[in-house]
Amino acid sequence: MAQTWGNFLFSLLDYKTEKFVIAKNKKVGVLFRLFQLGVIGYLIGWVFLWKKGYQETEEVIQSSVITKLKGVDFTNSSQSGLQLWGAEDYVIPPQGDRVFFIVTNYVVTPNQKLGYCPEVRDRLLFYFVIPNTNYATKNMRHLLERTGRCINDTGTCEIHAWCPVEHGQTPSEPMLAKAENFTIYVKNFIKFPKFAFSKSNVLPTTNSTYLKMCRYDKDHHPYCPIFLVGDVINWTGYSFQDLATKGGSIGVGIEWNCDLDKDESQCNPEYSFTRLDSVKNSQNSAISGYNFRFARYYNDVAGQTYRNLFKVYGIRFDILVNGKAGRFSIIPTVISIGSGLALMGAGVFVCDMILLYMMSKSSFYRETKFETVRVSLQTLIPAAPQTFM
Repeated sequence: MAQTWGNFLFSLLDYKTEKFVIAKNKKVGVLFRLFQLGVIGYLIGWVFLWKKGYQETEEVIQSSVITKLKGVDFTNSSQSGLQLWGAEDYVIPPQGDRVFFIVTNYVVTPNQKLGYCPEVRDRLLFYFVIPNTNYATKNMRHLLERTGRCINDTGTCEIHAWCPVEHGQTPSEPMLAKAENFTIYVKNFIKFPKFAFSKSNVLPTTNSTYLKMCRYDKDHHPYCPIFLVGDVINWTGYSFQDLATKGGSIGVGIEWNCDLDKDESQCNPEYSFTRLDSVKNSQNSAISGYNFRFARYYNDVAGQTYRNLFKVYGIRFDILVNGKAGRFSIIPTVISIGSGLALMGAGVFVCDMILLYMMSKSSFYRETKFETVRVSLQTLIPAAPQTFM
């Protein structure tokens, strides 16, 4: 028994290798070589060159966006008269952020003050007139607005609100028609924390006047961070007139795909533009457009508070920043090569199955590949030592 265990332990030190059988079959040989070439092409072309499988990647991008708009326009309406609009008037919020709004059209209700006035018929809330009386009953939710008194001249209820109430129709043409010539300066700072890499979309230049003169153009100035409002809208497939009258929402995409194995100057942003408030093939016009209301308050000489109510239409811009960075690392390189070698093994398995089970001489190949050895139980168990008396 001791000798058996000794043989087993010594056998662990033996080197074992596979036995190869060369099959003289041209069809299977060509199939196997084509499979190998396909795997090598996939590994080199797709995994390493296209997908850069030798790199460690990071898709968590830290980003900061600062925007600044320039441009002026004049409007002249019956309610507010001649008015000059600067960036501090038509940009909301004015401090510059990745989401901002440009006023292109508006309806103003001037000189409102708190008091009692008749409700405008085209803005009626739910109410019921009590027959043969001059009072109206109303939904309990509107007790703070309606007084319950009917106004015979207008056929509506009296309300306690900012008077006169909002009125007017949206102009069919944008009031700020020159807004398409306004400029948007977008400063974007990004960082990939895994690689301690940071950069800005404002590229260094020796020309001190470049940023004052350039305008973004995909072909001639692809890295200029200054955009014309009208151009941005046109690049989405719409016209300025489409959005400026009723409003809309535009997405400006900034894509950073950086190969950090190359020089830092090769890491540059790519811009894209799309309209966000339009649903393809939708017939519901209520889902498109963008507007909201805000008020500007002032006091007269007597201290009475007044306000001008603006219902503004315009274009909302969303700056959307995405990115990915990659740098060489030995771990993904080894994993990619290992996956390629595993695919090579799959080719061997397929060709073996064809030889062993699908060829006319498959039985001959099986007998050649597999060697059967019959071992009896007596050869495995050593004979017990004999004792002589």
